[in-house]
Amino acid sequence: MNQTRPQHTGLEGRIADLIAPGLESIGYELVRVTIMGKQTPTVQIMADRADQTQLSLDDCERISHLVSAVLDVDDPISTAWTLEVSSTGIDRPLTRVKDWNRFAGHLAKIEMDVPIAAGRKRVTATVLSADDTAARVKLDTGETVDLPHHDIRKAKLVLTEDLIKATETPSPPN
Repeated sequence: MNQTRPQHTGLEGRIADLIAPGLESIGYELVRVTIMGKQTPTVQIMADRADQTQLSLDDCERISHLVSAVLDVDDPISTAWTLEVSSTGIDRPLTRVKDWNRFAGHLAKIEMDVPIAAGRKRVTATVLSADDTAARVKLDTGETVDLPHHDIRKAKLVLTEDLIKATETPSPPN
């Protein structure tokens, strides 16, 4: 698994492969590509700034222009589509190894393709770390488990006071 790029498959993977290099060249990192709807699909792009500062509306506009241009040229979607660009938010998805490591100590809701711990596919656990093959978490039972990246359907941070404090950006001095 790539440390700085999310793992996508199918059309989402093709779009991710097309846009990630361009985003990286202008100081952004791709967090997630999601395609929603059938008739006029919405391509949802979630990104971070490479410097880990908060994504602004201007950043989203810049990303939108780049992604639109790339997708207009490569045309991976044969029908009309809509583009939506957003920041990750505080309760962000965990899609890359670096996200799991950056948010170690925080709670995450995780949905698995394959059952873990007592046959559960959905767990809330404390993030411990990750490597190229798995994310390591501590379940509410106290058990530590490794979750193979390829078995994780989706994972996102749980909004807590600690997470809010950890993600607050200091105000610039007056």
